[in-house]
Amino acid sequence: MGKRLKQQRRGKGSNAYTKPPLSQKADVVFRDEKLSKKVVGEVVDFVDDPGHTGPLMVVRYDDFTESVLLAPEGIKIGDRIQEGVGAEYTLGSILTLGSIPDGMPVYNIESKPGDGGKFARNAGAYATIVAHTQGMVSVSMPSKQVVDLSGDCRAGIGAVAGGGATTKPLMKAGKNFYRMHALNKRWPLNRGVKMNPVDHPFGGKQHHKGASSMTSRNAPPGRKVGHIAASRVGRKKRG
Repeated sequence: MGKRLKQQRRGKGSNAYTKPPLSQKADVVFRDEKLSKKVVGEVVDFVDDPGHTGPLMVVRYDDFTESVLLAPEGIKIGDRIQEGVGAEYTLGSILTLGSIPDGMPVYNIESKPGDGGKFARNAGAYATIVAHTQGMVSVSMPSKQVVDLSGDCRAGIGAVAGGGATTKPLMKAGKNFYRMHALNKRWPLNRGVKMNPVDHPFGGKQHHKGASSMTSRNAPPGRKVGHIAASRVGRKKRG
């Protein structure tokens, strides 16, 4: 009796494909309330969290509350950040996009006001404010795509620290295994065309798919690989 296919095991949600408990030390979100006045906080500690590619910083505010935020490049313990209406453009400060001038680098950007930050969160990432138009702000994301967001969305000033971590050579496969293990990712991954026919729909001696890679959304788990519910595949015709 053979084993079940990888995509079937992953769909079941067994321990091998489930995020281990307590693997993330802290949730990185902004304060819940929208501040009507300026609040000042001090960086008191840094946290090395395996669930995030960049380092985290612990900020203690003047009202004796603490929060864990993504640390920007160049900040240190003892630096003070500001948040709320009237906050200054200092490194790590949190302001609404509508109050940030054009050309300013920002990170940990909210997609909707109050969601705590969704964009430009990995190590070294930052976006740039492009323009302000009628309550909306155009932001150039790290992918160079320009996205229009509400001016009430918040973001941090600067770029996420730890940007050079990905340029360091791994030297051996074991290093990459534990790097992926910390991020709860399975590695290494074999291509389907390199497998046997009993292990993958694209497997076999021919070393090519042998069939279309478009797959129905309602396909069974053993066949649901490739381009799932794709509207189109292939190269786009130019001109």
